Amino acid sequence: MVFKRRDKRPFWKVISDFLWPRGGWARAFTYVKHRLHRLPDPPHRIARGIFAGVFTTFTPFYGLHFVVAAFLAWVLRGSIPAALLGTFFGNPLTYVPIGVVSLQTGHFLLGGTGPGEDEVRRSLGGKFLDAGDDLRDNFLAMFSEREADWYSLHVFYDEVFFPYMIGGIIPGIITALICYYLSLPVIQAYQNRRKGALKAKWAALKEKKALKADAKPKQD
Repeated sequence: MVFKRRDKRPFWKVISDFLWPRGGWARAFTYVKHRLHRLPDPPHRIARGIFAGVFTTFTPFYGLHFVVAAFLAWVLRGSIPAALLGTFFGNPLTYVPIGVVSLQTGHFLLGGTGPGEDEVRRSLGGKFLDAGDDLRDNFLAMFSEREADWYSLHVFYDEVFFPYMIGGIIPGIITALICYYLSLPVIQAYQNRRKGALKAKWAALKEKKALKADAKPKQD
């Protein structure tokens, strides 16, 4: 394969790069910022896309954030590429605080007792894994005499997924609105400055051509 890595990374290196990308998270955020600035869409569409991407990180649909963000951007008539870049708001540095806030808010709104941070870590880690194990074991049970057991999935839905989904709406909207209103003037200023630079460059090019034309000797 043309684009296949020649040196296959070990598993620990894959995990390490996910938790701390090459060059650090500051470089990764700078890359995302430059990509957002260079999108060709109008500023309000890019800002709507950012809103969709940031809001999506407060949903429990891990593994589907790109799909959810693209759908929300389409509904809001925002920029889909900006929405995909906006999902980088969710990363290993922010997922735990996002999970804590979403679960606490969800349990509060649903009248339950909100879990502490340690329980959230177990919920987002252990209970996700337990639910995955249930899906795997129950799939294999279809080809054996073993009975299906959905207990861990019930626990996951009642204690994690549903409270997370409900509780992520309010902090997700608030955070996404903040990112929207912060990014809109910045993108507008950047695009205006870039348009001005392109106009100045084009004017200088035309002036240079005109001077060359004037410098040519006129034929009799």
